[in-house]
Amino acid sequence: MTAPTTQKTWIVTGAAGFIGSHLCQKLLSLGQRVVGVDNFSTGSPKNIEAIRESISPPIAALFTFFEQDIRDREGLIQLVQQHTPDIVLHQAALGSVPRSIVDPIASHQSNVDGFINMIEASRLAQVKRFVYASSSSVYGDIQESPKVEERVGHCLSPYAATKKIDEIYAQVFGRVFGIETVGLRYFNVFGPRQDPNGPYAAVIPRWLAAMSRKEQIVIYGDGSTSRDFCYVANIVQANILAATVNSSNRVINNVVNVACGATTTLRELQQMLRAQVVKAKGFSAEDIPEPKYEPFRKGDIAHSLADISLAREALGYYPSHSVEEGIAELVSTELCRIPAKASPGPQVTV
Repeated sequence: MTAPTTQKTWIVTGAAGFIGSHLCQKLLSLGQRVVGVDNFSTGSPKNIEAIRESISPPIAALFTFFEQDIRDREGLIQLVQQHTPDIVLHQAALGSVPRSIVDPIASHQSNVDGFINMIEASRLAQVKRFVYASSSSVYGDIQESPKVEERVGHCLSPYAATKKIDEIYAQVFGRVFGIETVGLRYFNVFGPRQDPNGPYAAVIPRWLAAMSRKEQIVIYGDGSTSRDFCYVANIVQANILAATVNSSNRVINNVVNVACGATTTLRELQQMLRAQVVKAKGFSAEDIPEPKYEPFRKGDIAHSLADISLAREALGYYPSHSVEEGIAELVSTELCRIPAKASPGPQVTV
């Protein structure tokens, strides 16, 4: 990945979250000035502490953090204008398909109202480049595989609808107001700092925590459901490439898939994680129970695989980590941090 050639000011929303904290840490290591924004609704102060602990005192002077809700339009406009960023990396959102089905209004307020507040604040501050997190969920019920950016189906959840609306607004703002936008459709991101607790935890951190305690995991469906799992370092690479690519590039005011371009079934994922945990913890294979299978959940899709040729050709994006390499790095990094007792909450997968 090519580093930014000059120092710029970046605003990263969702900075206390899983992906946002990794983006802040990487940008600071590249000598960039970073303004982090988060309201701690799903992010954690521990992630801000982790960013600060990873950098030297001189670099720490380049990092500023504000507890700010993106639903607060006036406060957001004031913050952005105060810091006059060159680039915005908008990661803040209320994630999870199941959560959006339980509470669609909350998802809309964070993911749509918050999004338009942030892009409008960026426009008013004359931000040059606005890179934002979209989602593979926008592909909906389309059966085609791999998923190609130009062809999407009907959304299957309120969460998917919010991300599709964000894409529409970004492209309109690009055409009407001239702000350069790039939407990154993430496919099942995983890595260190991803929260394993709560009813809407993602599959990999949830399973990793359960297996480390020799607990049974739950698979929704028969295990043949497949996903294009993508390690967080790949996501960081794609964001920086999208933020620094030439203005004439065809990804400007467009969307692009960010994934590994490889498919892994839930059964294969379970076996992969199990092998790594057994090795790291010194367990026997029998120490970790076989998974429990339950019916598919509403809003889930059976298979998801990305075509990453646009990211590769237009951005020069090449995943630095395969799924196997990401799992190995995750286990070596996170296993020692998992508490001995689980927090209450049902098992949730993808």
